[in-house]
Amino acid sequence: MDQRVLEAQQWVNATYGAVAGYQRCPEDGRTGWSTMYSLTMGLQHELGISPVVASFGPGTMAKVKELGAVGFGWNRNSNIVRIIQHGLFCKGYNGANDYGEYSAVTTGAVKKMRVDMGLPDGGTGTAGGQVTPQIFRCVLNMDAYVTVGSGTDKVRGIQQWLNGRYWQRDAYTLGPCDGNYSRDVQKSLVIGLQYELGISQPNGNFGPGTQSGLKSHSVGPGSTGIFVELFSAACVFNEPVPLGNVRTTRKATFDGALGEYVRAFQSFSQLTANGQGDYPTWAQLLVSTGDADRPAQGCDTRFEITASRAQWLKSNGYRVVGRYLYDPPGSTLDKEIKPGELKTIFDAGLRVFPIYQDNARQLSDFTYSHGYQHALNAHRLAVGYGFNRGTVIYFAVDYDATQEQIDSAIVPYFQGVQAGLANNGKKYVHGVYGSRNVCINVTNKTYARHSFVSGMSWGFSGNLGFPLPANWSYNQIKEFTVTNGSDKFDLDRDVARNDGGDPGQSSVNDSTGPADTFLGYVQRLYDCARSYGKGNPSQLVMEYIRSDQYNDLRWKGLIGGVDDEFTGYANAQGFTVMKEFVDPVTGYTIGAEHMMATANGHLVSPQPSNPKSVNAGDIAGWGGDLLTFYGDWRDAVDRYPNGHTFCDEKLAKPGVATSFGFSDLIEDADGYLIARRVAGGTDIVTAVRDQYNGGGGLHRFTNYYQQRFTNAEDCNFLAHNILAAADDAKLVVARRFLIGPHAAPSDLSYDDLQRFEQGFADTLLARTGMESRMARQYKANHDAYLRQAQQRAVR
Repeated sequence: MDQRVLEAQQWVNATYGAVAGYQRCPEDGRTGWSTMYSLTMGLQHELGISPVVASFGPGTMAKVKELGAVGFGWNRNSNIVRIIQHGLFCKGYNGANDYGEYSAVTTGAVKKMRVDMGLPDGGTGTAGGQVTPQIFRCVLNMDAYVTVGSGTDKVRGIQQWLNGRYWQRDAYTLGPCDGNYSRDVQKSLVIGLQYELGISQPNGNFGPGTQSGLKSHSVGPGSTGIFVELFSAACVFNEPVPLGNVRTTRKATFDGALGEYVRAFQSFSQLTANGQGDYPTWAQLLVSTGDADRPAQGCDTRFEITASRAQWLKSNGYRVVGRYLYDPPGSTLDKEIKPGELKTIFDAGLRVFPIYQDNARQLSDFTYSHGYQHALNAHRLAVGYGFNRGTVIYFAVDYDATQEQIDSAIVPYFQGVQAGLANNGKKYVHGVYGSRNVCINVTNKTYARHSFVSGMSWGFSGNLGFPLPANWSYNQIKEFTVTNGSDKFDLDRDVARNDGGDPGQSSVNDSTGPADTFLGYVQRLYDCARSYGKGNPSQLVMEYIRSDQYNDLRWKGLIGGVDDEFTGYANAQGFTVMKEFVDPVTGYTIGAEHMMATANGHLVSPQPSNPKSVNAGDIAGWGGDLLTFYGDWRDAVDRYPNGHTFCDEKLAKPGVATSFGFSDLIEDADGYLIARRVAGGTDIVTAVRDQYNGGGGLHRFTNYYQQRFTNAEDCNFLAHNILAAADDAKLVVARRFLIGPHAAPSDLSYDDLQRFEQGFADTLLARTGMESRMARQYKANHDAYLRQAQQRAVR
């Protein structure tokens, strides 16, 4: 509770509580929109507006403009001055010593806020620190003018620059300077761009005039001036590019560093990587559709793909088409895949990706239970069509879900989808269709494998102020009607990602799974190791697979070198290291070398009998990854002073480029679990098969957590020992190497280090919580099935 905020709430309620239309704010000392709305309604009453409303709209602005600027010595209405002072306090500025008098203290607070906003402070004398009509609106909103949350000073600098350059233009509304890219910031950037293009009535929309203007304002190496500044600002708002974690800065000259960013952004966005700020690149930076007329090799439709339609698609450059698994009862759209249609698609040389949508157009459609039932239904239908194991099914969110709705309903829905698919052995992997923000959240919180972005819904709030998801596979950019002779049908054009995207399916009824190639490889390598006749064949398999990347002097010192004689023997038999394969449970790519190096480490350095001790096996897996991740944190400590926040946003997150990514955690868990089975007498072929085709991957994080970390307290303690313990020489040497030039963890304050350690522990616990929800739902579903069976038997 803030005393000054409480005073504002008490005063505004007491003063205007009886005014027609007034809405009381809570008297809790906490700043929020309710308090700002109450102050706004108080201002409206003072300006003669009746009834008052909870909005600073055009009518209020017109009256404030009649009022004019309010500044030092202004004494026409002490309540208006007091409203300004209370608003300043609610925004964190020291508004007054005595309420009702526009004093030097109030002037100083306004000057400080204006500078934070990127505006001149107004100068000295009576003009200094004035509240103009534009600034009055800002005093009574919840925009922040200092960096907050995960915001960056770099983004804040652009926000201040935009405000300072355009704030006196009629169409421009002063925006926040909080360091966070948002829909308001995106709109501000487009309005600024429209002014520079000479558009007479800027509105922030990416309309025909803006598009035409940008087509004649390409920028490139050597270009200078305002269009380079605006272009580079748009680049900053879309950073980092997940491919290589590439970043840039706002600048007035198009230099080599900006060109490097542009090429990375173009490659990631499936544009021609020419390093130029051409129209397609401008469009992709500014709006979710990008250039809606750009080449696209993907599409989706509710219409059956007949032979003639398939031939039209193929002839017009399409290679993959999205089709619906289901059409809910009562629908008149007839969307569902027709008998024989998949064969028609494949015969034409096209691929297909399945979509599941059961209404999905309003908040009430999304609950955990709905997600679970939808997943069961999607699994049943996909099996009926013969879709292969590992196929990605895109579950739809076909409306503009807000962040609050995403948190309260959309994410739980997809947790239900996870559980429903797991209940059937996770034959299929879930993807997500929706706005950029929906896709980003669902991916981060439920590990959706691929995103199908509803980019053509450019007006969705979830598509404004958000970058393209790191795991995007399809970006829906334009709907049109195909005329194919006498046949007409509607088609959505989808940009299909070539590098790292979901290619779709080119067949059905294939009995093999995503990991089968790797399992066959391990079997043959194991047979080779047995014929070698020396050593432990399972350990030799681990050593061979790690031999290329994890066999330098440091690894030899940590867990010992590989058997070079066996490596030569296997090479002579035609073997090479298989570097990666697809996890059938999550659909993510697993690095076989890292996973087997982890397994090798845990096999030769078994888990200590003391559950709170660490050893070389831990460093070969999770411990080494945590140490390199600590180095990442120290590199970003100015932006993330709180280590727990850094873990929340960066640790083991799909699509987030760090040294401890989502696949790294899978590899650490699987390597540990495989090593434990081998140490218990299971051969590595069986251990690997059980993990990937026997259901082990469904509970990998729970089993890993319970067997290695035991509980929250021990997990936190183990993290601390990896980071700070000094009683193991191998650990001390590894720590010194892996954290590089950064301050040793032991040099940090207890609180700083503990928050980072807790972030790691909480991340692991969250993974087990996800699997626990699946297990609980499976048990509930199984118990219900047994009850129904018993009832049928009685009848």
